[in-house]
Amino acid sequence: MGFPRQLSYSLGKYLIGNALRGIKRYPLVLMLEPTFRCNLTCNGCGRIREYSDILDETLSLQECLNAVDAAGAPVVSITGGEPLLVPEIQQIVDGIIAKRRFIHLCTNGTLLAESLSKFTPSPNLSFVLHLDGLAESHDRAAGQPGVFDAAIAAMRKAKREGFRVLVNTTIYKTTAFEEIEQLFTLLSSIPVDGIMTAPAFGYQAVDADVFLTRPEAIAAFQRIDTLRTRFPFYNTPLYLDFLAGKQDLVCMPWSTITRNPKGWKRPCYLITDGHCASYRELMEDTAWETYGPGNDPRCEHCMVHCGFEANAVSVTLRRPSAMWRTIKGNLRG
Repeated sequence: MGFPRQLSYSLGKYLIGNALRGIKRYPLVLMLEPTFRCNLTCNGCGRIREYSDILDETLSLQECLNAVDAAGAPVVSITGGEPLLVPEIQQIVDGIIAKRRFIHLCTNGTLLAESLSKFTPSPNLSFVLHLDGLAESHDRAAGQPGVFDAAIAAMRKAKREGFRVLVNTTIYKTTAFEEIEQLFTLLSSIPVDGIMTAPAFGYQAVDADVFLTRPEAIAAFQRIDTLRTRFPFYNTPLYLDFLAGKQDLVCMPWSTITRNPKGWKRPCYLITDGHCASYRELMEDTAWETYGPGNDPRCEHCMVHCGFEANAVSVTLRRPSAMWRTIKGNLRG
């Protein structure tokens, strides 16, 4: 499937504009975390553990909009925490759309059905629900029964009311391929607008042996790669090739930057080596060359899209065959 046409056009224009200006490092996605407060305690989540000391702090509406302006990224992923717990979430979404950005509002889905009346369907707004398996597996990971069924019901309601719905599925060491295939079949019957997938990052704050090494991730995604013609994957074709071990990509940690109540997170969405007071400090004073596989041992097994998908996008723009594959995917979408 690939990205929607409007988003593809916006990304292409943004990339070309930065290239013409000679700018080498710039974000494609702003991860905006207004709060870390959540109504679940998922066992694979590093956020609620890492930021347990500031769960009550929330970015203001103006702080959120200022971050969007400072980053300039065409895509804003509102995450956390559970964004639907933020009192000003409607105003935040409306304000970002008014700036002609594309929003991925990430939610566990338990509050989505009751929150839909706050929002207006727009091609610039997608709800992204995280589902890592069918009901038994997902509810066990979420630490609460009924979460999966609530999320599926919320997705169906959102689609009936004209909203775009995406699903993000993380692959762990314990993930069963057959269950993922059944999950994707169910999601396609709703139907969701796209499925994003990636191997889990090995958060140091999560005390569990559930994370894949790079060879293990490639083996798992070689099986998932066989599903590409059946389901509406939202990742770029080259990134999916990378996951299956068919394409080399480099990590671009500056391509997905994070703003939360502590500041601008350095260096990336997954690793925390501190927080900067400004976007400029993050981009200009971070030793980017010291991160990524081969440079930092924490990055050795990382294959998550927040670091590598941007490289897939930039390679696609330079490679006609990859561009044609992406165009064909968008036409089917």
